[in-house]
Amino acid sequence: MIQRVLLVSPARSYRHAAYLDAAYELGLEITILSDSRYSLTREVADGMNANFSDPDAAVSEVVQAARSKPFSGVVATDDGSVEIAARVADALALPFNSPRTAKLTRRKDLSRRCLLEAAVRVPDHRLINLGADIGEQCAALIYPQVLKPVSLSASRGVIRVDSFEEAVAACKTIARITVTLADEEERNLILAERYIPGDEFALEGILDEGALATLALFDKPEPLVGPFFEESYYISPSRKPKALQAQIEDTVSDACRALGLHQGPVHAEVRVNAEGVWVLEVASRTIGGECSKSLDQVLQRPLEHYVLAAAVGLPVAPERRLNATGVLMIPIPATGVLRRISGESAAREVPGVWDIRLAVEPGQVVDALPTGGGYLGFIFGEGETPELVESRLRQAHELLDIKIDPLLNSRF
Repeated sequence: MIQRVLLVSPARSYRHAAYLDAAYELGLEITILSDSRYSLTREVADGMNANFSDPDAAVSEVVQAARSKPFSGVVATDDGSVEIAARVADALALPFNSPRTAKLTRRKDLSRRCLLEAAVRVPDHRLINLGADIGEQCAALIYPQVLKPVSLSASRGVIRVDSFEEAVAACKTIARITVTLADEEERNLILAERYIPGDEFALEGILDEGALATLALFDKPEPLVGPFFEESYYISPSRKPKALQAQIEDTVSDACRALGLHQGPVHAEVRVNAEGVWVLEVASRTIGGECSKSLDQVLQRPLEHYVLAAAVGLPVAPERRLNATGVLMIPIPATGVLRRISGESAAREVPGVWDIRLAVEPGQVVDALPTGGGYLGFIFGEGETPELVESRLRQAHELLDIKIDPLLNSRF
């Protein structure tokens, strides 16, 4: 009998096609549960509509559908779908992380508290309540600090502050970002944590019954010192000593255990300095957006292949390619109206650049950090060494001519 997987995914996710391709290779059927009012992929896959803001109704609908066509596994594509996926899996007794764990990995404040209690190294932190006196709370901070919303991703609203005045201004900016969030706590709470200097890394892994298999460890060669923390270059394999890489993997594994993560993909962010490995994030999902394509040159099979296989109890041991690989998430340099991105053809001619994907069309409004949370696109490269890959990506980026006109009467 063909196994069937429920893919829980926001309507605008980049990931649908990649998961459908991987399912075809594995001989699996896919049903996409999305928050779209319309069927996303009716011609190529079953689709179900649900209101993600009403998880009880969404779970009930899936349980009803599973009575006639059972599911063998559940996969969440993005932060916004992990909790619903966990609740579905719990209701259908499918292998997945618990709803409690899913919430812990999505909420930075709850995750910090849990990891601290388990003696996993995390920054000293406290919460700022936007409903109380901001000045009084900021006066109690020891600077520098990093302020961030408790639930958003892609570095949106993450701001380093070096003084009381900067902290108060940052709180007001973050409040404007979170005001539309449905959850009251996520709307009104800000996580304030000690700024941790050091090198930053991203780890992609798969958990199978609690055992973590590392798929890739990415160096982030750009210094991320603030005031904003825009992701840019991811390069793999890491150039750091093997002993340090093993220490990072062990720390992420400890963090997964503390959070109760035991099944499915893991995306972790850490910083390393003389004090050790500091956990910044452990998410129960894969790397976001089109960045997952960077692993196509790391692994023998696409990332989604491993995720789907693990979801139905067919974990595949990672098989790695020999070449180095990397991706540049093309930063948005300023808020405004994108007029042009020229030079793409020249950038594609850079040796080792195997794809460029632009995500924004001319005429669209683009929003830079800290209020924005996207990228102009992605440049993918490969080469014999990590150093060569980074050099090629930088060369390709320099060939792009990006023109953005400022917005009139901007709120920010």
